[in-house]
Amino acid sequence: MSIKVDLAALDAALSDFGYAYLLTTGADFRPHAVAVTAVWNGTDLTVGEPGRRTTTNIGVHPAVSLVHPPAEPGGYSLIVDGEAVLDDGALRVRPTSAVLHRPATPDTPPQNPGCTADCRPLTG
Repeated sequence: MSIKVDLAALDAALSDFGYAYLLTTGADFRPHAVAVTAVWNGTDLTVGEPGRRTTTNIGVHPAVSLVHPPAEPGGYSLIVDGEAVLDDGALRVRPTSAVLHRPATPDTPPQNPGCTADCRPLTG
């Protein structure tokens, strides 16, 4: 189940989460994940000084994802997709989309007719 997060409300959504996993891919298309703390500045997420592999990957593929794990089992993760930019040694991510996501569970009643689990349609 995914719920679209309006980027104008990203700051509020981020307040429910701590750290995130920054996901990048290199020239070989292998994923690379590192734990980071993302700080919202109104337009970008600053995630600090990246390591060598993260920097190399961003030079090849600047599209990244930040996955904020749920605070409690069964809760929502916040997934933010964006474009990464290295700026004075710091890594900034300009968000392009964001969703709250959790797996559908058979014991959760459907939110919409025709759904067999915990689902809602995405708009936009």
